[in-house]
Amino acid sequence: MSVNVTDPIADMLTRMRNATMVGHATTSVPYSKMKGAIARILKDEGFIEDFDVAEEPGSPAKMIRVKLKYVGVRREKRAVMTGMDRVSRPGRRVYVSKSDIPWVLSGMGVAILSTPKGVMTGQRARALGVGGELLCQVW
Repeated sequence: MSVNVTDPIADMLTRMRNATMVGHATTSVPYSKMKGAIARILKDEGFIEDFDVAEEPGSPAKMIRVKLKYVGVRREKRAVMTGMDRVSRPGRRVYVSKSDIPWVLSGMGVAILSTPKGVMTGQRARALGVGGELLCQVW
């Protein structure tokens, strides 16, 4: 079953948000290079356990299986990723220069940008001296 989505990145964040709210261990997202790069950043920054790209049985499309990360045990377990915000949308693109890259929760969160040098965190973009499209913020 193929669903046409206007904003695939917002769809990815929503699927992950919904899965963490009900305590699921994993969630699946349709694959794209951009979403794969975002999942890699979330793993490197410690917001998710792991991810892998796989063919779903009975479906020709690739899927990204995201293993969500929790802290605590049993009833006290809480998601590491407490908030996600889609900043730049198809209807309103948001671009930032290297000096305007936001600090998310005073450095506790991460801003994810699409730059001419690839998809990266705001901190890395600042270090490389590049700006770009501010895709989302995660904390």
